Amino acid sequence: MKIDVMGVRFDNLTKQEFTEEARRMLNTGSRGYCVTPNAEILYESIRDEEFRQLLNDAALVLPDGAGVVLGAKILGTPLKEKVAGIEFGEQVCALLAETGGRLYLLGSKPGVAEQAGEKLARKYPGLVICGTADGYFKDEASVVEKINQANPDVIFVCLGAPKQEKFIRNHFAELNATLMLGLGGSLDGYAGLAQRAPKWMIDLSLEWLYRLMKEPKRLGRMMRLPKFVLLCLGAKLRGKKNG
Repeated sequence: MKIDVMGVRFDNLTKQEFTEEARRMLNTGSRGYCVTPNAEILYESIRDEEFRQLLNDAALVLPDGAGVVLGAKILGTPLKEKVAGIEFGEQVCALLAETGGRLYLLGSKPGVAEQAGEKLARKYPGLVICGTADGYFKDEASVVEKINQANPDVIFVCLGAPKQEKFIRNHFAELNATLMLGLGGSLDGYAGLAQRAPKWMIDLSLEWLYRLMKEPKRLGRMMRLPKFVLLCLGAKLRGKKNG
């Protein structure tokens, strides 16, 4: 079941249900890509119809952030729960480890994908990191060729939104992988270079506050969260879900 939150249709699934859907895709070879919009990304998609369509064309659309869940609740169409993209990525790693599946890591600064791959391979014995590349490339065709030579089952595309979604869309037909995930800054987390909020803050939906405390320069971007909530309230008053 899809839940419309300001024009983006989210899959209304639990973390475990998303994992099982990923398992089904990998087992059957059903190709698709996954996006993980938070409130900031939703705010941008409201003003960018092409980007919004990119999100809606995904096989899996995860509600990555408390702001999305709050927005859905305001609109009267609540989602089951927040599903963080970085956590879903680890669940996919665990699935691949069960069968010796192959994962390609694309994105972040030079050296970060390699670090992330080493840590993920140690954490999930059986997982094969078949290749890595940083996000500082100009020739997309050569990147696609390199990925296909590595023959991955899954690709983590961590270039930030909307660049990562556009990369996946533009090369979906060429890339041979079954599942492609747009995971923003997750490689920094997997590499141990960026620390997530304490569990109690995550449980209280305060992860955004922790990130702001760590990176005050994000304040401008963070202001999209209250703006998005206000848009949801306005849409609710007008009886609309898409603003």
